[in-house]
Amino acid sequence: MHPVWSSFYGQWRLRSGGLTVLRENQDCPPERLLQSIWLHQRLCRERLKTVDGREVRVLHPGFHNREGGPDFKGAVIQLGDGPAETGDVEVDLQASAWKGHGHDRNPAFGRVILHVLWESPRAPGGGPPTVVIREALDAPLGELSLWLGSESGFDLPADLRGKCCAPLSQLAETEVTGLLHQAARVRLLSKAARFQARARQAGWEQSLWEGLFRALGYKHNVWPMQRLAELRPRWTESAEPLTLQARLFGISGLLPAELSRAHKGADLYLRRIWDCWWRERDQFGDCLLPRSVWRLHGLRPANHPQRRLALGAHWSGANRLPADLENWCVREVPRSELVHSLAAVLQAGPDPFWSWHWTFRSSRLSRPQPLLGVTRVTDLAVNVVLPWLLIRAEEGGNAPLARRIEARYFDWPAGEDNAVLRLARQRLLGVSARKGLPGAAAQQGLIQLVRDFCDHSNAVCEACKLPALVRDWKGAGRG
Repeated sequence: MHPVWSSFYGQWRLRSGGLTVLRENQDCPPERLLQSIWLHQRLCRERLKTVDGREVRVLHPGFHNREGGPDFKGAVIQLGDGPAETGDVEVDLQASAWKGHGHDRNPAFGRVILHVLWESPRAPGGGPPTVVIREALDAPLGELSLWLGSESGFDLPADLRGKCCAPLSQLAETEVTGLLHQAARVRLLSKAARFQARARQAGWEQSLWEGLFRALGYKHNVWPMQRLAELRPRWTESAEPLTLQARLFGISGLLPAELSRAHKGADLYLRRIWDCWWRERDQFGDCLLPRSVWRLHGLRPANHPQRRLALGAHWSGANRLPADLENWCVREVPRSELVHSLAAVLQAGPDPFWSWHWTFRSSRLSRPQPLLGVTRVTDLAVNVVLPWLLIRAEEGGNAPLARRIEARYFDWPAGEDNAVLRLARQRLLGVSARKGLPGAAAQQGLIQLVRDFCDHSNAVCEACKLPALVRDWKGAGRG
């Protein structure tokens, strides 16, 4: 046994059950372990060849994708004498998984340039180039399962960090925060300018509604939500709250056509919605959205667009949200109360159905849940509410109010973590935890660096200007 595992702690770690120790002759390791092996390139790399005999050179393994789609994004791979390609990598146990899991029919897998397999009894055919790694491990499988079997196996290795990580690590914490805050201000003003441009065409309130609905769509359903907001002048006309919900569900294409026959309360509510919708759907026939525009796979139940549309209907039915937000921004609010004070403005009242259900088909919850969680309030604040209020104040020539709104932006506490922030912290700052990001503005600044630099380069930071910018920043003595 390796000395590490013969120590007291090593033995205790094994007995705790936190690790899965694999036998060397085990037929199939967990797919998670294969992903970790690929991330850390625990392979005899000079022996890697595709099943059709081409040499595989891994210039960058890509970034582990914890959401739907291929396992690794942004890999840089060279096959044989061909040029290096940037694309995605999928890791599976067997070749049959490509079609068996529906990857061949899923557009999300359209950029896969390499299919990494544990074993392949036959050439898969019809898919991307394939490499088999069972005989190419750089250590016995049991040893790798001990080394990579914990969550740390998915931390970004030091040699895969961005070229800007080293110069950033030489900055003092105040200097890093200062740089992130300047990037955050660029992000804030860019979002404000977008509201300004849209307001010239559609008016201030309509620009706000479109921003709010886009935010309710999260990253997967931004565009159908945007379209529903653009149609808002039509579906808000002369409508009661239940009718607003019926119109939104009907126009969106998310209204179930059949009863569940399993949940009596849900079926009663669905009948009421259909009683409203069937009378009106012909007049909205020219603007119905196909259900196919919605991405529903992999969503948390609380984030389902049906529930978000119910919230949008409450906002529209009350018809006072823009005025309430303007009143909120002129009030004195302690820093510690920023999130909860805005949540009180954005939160809808109790809903007899949606306070108790995530979707039309879900079972009744054991206790009521608010239509808007506190964690989402920060996203709405930094992406919609504060930029909209800021540009309103500047357009109105109210410089003191604009300064107050901008101060709230930089005082706002950190929001919920996400995949972009996690990867950026590891690549740029060299940390896994949220250390060094004291608030929402620092988070926004880090995202802006990713958008301005990382998104315009590749995994090996080819021609990226950010390292030079950081060195110039330090040389100028900024903080």
